[in-house]
Amino acid sequence: MAIFVKPQREVFTEEDLKYFQKSNCHKEFSKFVESLSWSVKDKRITEVISESQLIQKLVQILIELESLVSCFPPKEMTTRYGNPVFKDWHSEVKKRHHGWLEAILPSPDAVIEFSEYFLNSWGNPLRMDYGTGHEANFIAFLFCFYKLKLITEEDFTAVVLRVFIKYIKLMFLLQQTYWLEPAGSHGVWGLDDYHFLPFYFGAAQLINHKYLRPKSIHSADYIEQFSSDYIYFQCIENINKVKTESLHWHSPLLNDISGVKTWAKVHSGLLKMYKAEVLGKLPIMQHFLFGSLLKFHSPSPRTLSQEEKESIINQEHHHSCCVSHVPSSAAVKAANQRVRSNYIPFD
Repeated sequence: MAIFVKPQREVFTEEDLKYFQKSNCHKEFSKFVESLSWSVKDKRITEVISESQLIQKLVQILIELESLVSCFPPKEMTTRYGNPVFKDWHSEVKKRHHGWLEAILPSPDAVIEFSEYFLNSWGNPLRMDYGTGHEANFIAFLFCFYKLKLITEEDFTAVVLRVFIKYIKLMFLLQQTYWLEPAGSHGVWGLDDYHFLPFYFGAAQLINHKYLRPKSIHSADYIEQFSSDYIYFQCIENINKVKTESLHWHSPLLNDISGVKTWAKVHSGLLKMYKAEVLGKLPIMQHFLFGSLLKFHSPSPRTLSQEEKESIINQEHHHSCCVSHVPSSAAVKAANQRVRSNYIPFD
């Protein structure tokens, strides 16, 4: 029987991060993400697929999470980001989540491990922000089910097209209802303010499409027609709803990617980018959690003291892991003066 533990932060230094990138943990997690992606190749969201009882229960939990939003309507605010009612919503989720998890896990002992990933999937209630690190926590939550063989490769298509899609739609709702801050310092050079993986999974759906091309995201007619079938177009539709300028202005990387000739190249490029810009970034991975299912041991010859760890945490809150208080669309002019050092060619 597995011995479950409360996941803890393990990556504090660049040395830790380099070790993680070479670890079996990194390999397994990356492979899981890649396999999820390939499972939806050439498949529409609306496609009839098999759904296990666990998949159905996970979707039901997400439905209940969505229903809670109506119980906590946002307050009138004059500021752009961070409606404080989000804290109330998150607090209610924390109260209820043990019951939800106990109903789907094989042992009550497992809740301590799954709980941390689950609660970190919705954003930070103190900073009232959300970003790719929180998105990665939801994937880690699903990965834990896979490690326990409660989710198998046969479930992967449903994991993406039923569970992950529902998760993304819930996050769209939370972002727009409570105006969560975009977490991190990627600014305009991220794919969008909040997400990465729906674009990667979405590119897989479109690899062999007969006439939709990466440049098709600039067509309002295509977006309206295909957003219900393809995650990539769904994300573009969401961006267009909350931002009034063109993609060239507020999402230049997505705009650049639209010039790539094939979805296959977009797909392979996004995987490289995910490993470099999410799993390979210290400000993100410093917050990632490791337990018995996502297992990682730092190679550091000495253990960091609590004081040293707190010092690192305080530093990161003053630098690149902190929320961006300037909307990315407003920061474009300044960002255009900088070299896009993190840009990865899609070739």
